[in-house]
Amino acid sequence: MGATGESAGATDGVEVEREVAGLDASDAASLAADVLTDDAVAFVAGLQRAFGARRSELLANRARRRAAIAAGGSLDFLPETAEVRAGAWTVAPPAPDLADRRCEITGPTDAKMVINALNSGARLFMADFEDANVPTWANLLDGQRNLTAAIAGTLSFTNPDGRVYRLVDRPATLVVRPRGWHLPERHVMVDGAAVSGSLFDAGLYLFRNARTLAAAGRTPAFYLPKMESHLEARLWNDVFGFAEDALRLAQGTIRATVLIETLPAAFEMDEILYELREHSAGLNAGRWDYLFSTIKTFAARPGEFLLPDRNAVTMTAPFLRAYTELLVSTCHRRGAHAIGGMAAFIPSRRDPAVNAAALAKVRADKVRESGDGFDGSWVAHPDLVPVCTEVFDGVLGAAPNQLSRQRPDVHVTADALLDVAATPGEITEQGVRINISVGLRYLETWLRGSGAVGIDNLMEDAATAEISRSQLYQWVAAGAKLADGRVVTAELVRQILAEEVARLSPSGPVPDAEAGSLPGAGESAEAGKAGGRWADALELFEQTALGEPFAEFLTLPAYDRI
Repeated sequence: MGATGESAGATDGVEVEREVAGLDASDAASLAADVLTDDAVAFVAGLQRAFGARRSELLANRARRRAAIAAGGSLDFLPETAEVRAGAWTVAPPAPDLADRRCEITGPTDAKMVINALNSGARLFMADFEDANVPTWANLLDGQRNLTAAIAGTLSFTNPDGRVYRLVDRPATLVVRPRGWHLPERHVMVDGAAVSGSLFDAGLYLFRNARTLAAAGRTPAFYLPKMESHLEARLWNDVFGFAEDALRLAQGTIRATVLIETLPAAFEMDEILYELREHSAGLNAGRWDYLFSTIKTFAARPGEFLLPDRNAVTMTAPFLRAYTELLVSTCHRRGAHAIGGMAAFIPSRRDPAVNAAALAKVRADKVRESGDGFDGSWVAHPDLVPVCTEVFDGVLGAAPNQLSRQRPDVHVTADALLDVAATPGEITEQGVRINISVGLRYLETWLRGSGAVGIDNLMEDAATAEISRSQLYQWVAAGAKLADGRVVTAELVRQILAEEVARLSPSGPVPDAEAGSLPGAGESAEAGKAGGRWADALELFEQTALGEPFAEFLTLPAYDRI
């Protein structure tokens, strides 16, 4: 690869895949030439060389902590950071375009989805390179190109029926979720090793867009996933400072919201905000990934932290209530936004009763969040934007957020965060079957290249597959009993797996997921009925649900199959 200008010499030792599978030669060449310029590749390589070793060490720290917990240890607030928790510091004031976040929409980075999300009326759109994206080379490069076009206001999409989609004059604020620290990007090798997926996604986005955004008074902003410690937040902070220097931007230009979606991170909320304080835009509370992390953290001790059917675990469960209350109080004490979880419902075109019941649940969930002090919340479909916005309007009025609302009444202990045993609910055959059915359908579609999948009127991403397979692992490992008295065994799981594959694969019907109702996001699991990848999905799901040792992330072995 040739190099000119700032990249001269910086791309020595860098290997980049130039062929883009799934596109014809001219499209692939055009996409690669647009996105993978020498200067952009040199910038990403510079990040990898500066921070790759620290990333590897922090991932090793995760493994060491899990081993200690497996040996009988637990989680607690860190004694060595007590001064940080006791201090009177705050994060930087909100950037102007991140001050009002009462409704946020999320989804993948294909052109139609980006346009519909930015036009949805939500205050913010999180463009997702992580859980809602399958990291094919085409998806990653096309997503980067789409976001640059969206920032320029030139992004458009023509439907097969001739309809043309274009951006409105005042779209939502764009925020990008890169992949987590654990994921590699194997299409780019730096000095013989795969570049970090996090550094590739964030670095390429910053190089292509940060100066343009800053010059227009807009914020280069991120959502940061899957972190397990404040030291991982410190690494991100150093990456941002390095990038700002390299791009000649003022320190603090880049902002980031951290998803507190792992159990270890819940014990380090103050510390995470502190490490990112000049770059911080707040914290977010989710559900599926947090439950998955709870199971994973104590995978070696499944009977002590046994969860019932996932659909029975609501955010009012005591340990989840402690987590969300602590997040709001921590954020507001530090001047940071607290953002609530996802409403994943996809409205039905044919069943008003389904819509009415689901929308009532969405409204109740957003009422709880806004009443607790959250500054905004997530939705997965444009039709939910008015519901979420209306609820938060009722609390916020003309104010942009609730940062002034402190929660001195909140006092959360480590025991409260770990009180999984108090979660009400049962383990049922229906719960086993739902985990298998949804997990299989999602994985089959993921293996065909779509990471945002409509299943049973819900928008699902990788987090759903993670909680589905991890629950099965936990129940089998713990010898859990179903409500009818039967024990959940590997044999029972395999039996239901076989039944579901027979029902879902080409010889059997696939439940209707109403793909036509999706706003350009992914596809329905129904689309893979003929000629799908059911055998691969079955093998991968069984491997990660029943195999030993427990797979840290489903996406790691899944990467080898795309």
